[in-house]
Amino acid sequence: MGITRTIAAVGAVAALAVGGTTALATTASAAPNVTPQGVCGSAYKTVNSVPVGSLGTVYLTYNSSNGKNCVATIRSSPGTAKSMSVYVYVPDTDAWADDFGNYTSYAGPAYVYGKGHCVSWGGNIANVYVSVENSNCAALKERRVTEIR
Repeated sequence: MGITRTIAAVGAVAALAVGGTTALATTASAAPNVTPQGVCGSAYKTVNSVPVGSLGTVYLTYNSSNGKNCVATIRSSPGTAKSMSVYVYVPDTDAWADDFGNYTSYAGPAYVYGKGHCVSWGGNIANVYVSVENSNCAALKERRVTEIR
């Protein structure tokens, strides 16, 4: 069973146990702007992003104090739950993290240690899929792909 994010009371953030997994609930009526730092943590700085058509954006963030990358897919307009995903992969170390399910505003966070390594990352909202391969490193030129399936 996947994690479902739901909309709750204004300004409240509550943890709900769903099938043994914890999900965050946020508000809809005063839908606060979801940010990459709100999903990943305030120590994570946005270092790259890729649009998911007009539906939202996948953000790559990095925490220089612990060497971890975090990725989040954030919808432009929260609403009815849609299929969403996010992934991050470090080819050099084969480290991988992902999150997927039907969400109302964002997928993620997905964390992986990547200090000193290129990362490949991406996600989807509904039928629009994006991926960025070998980014945020000097050794290789990144490659971006957007697919509508």
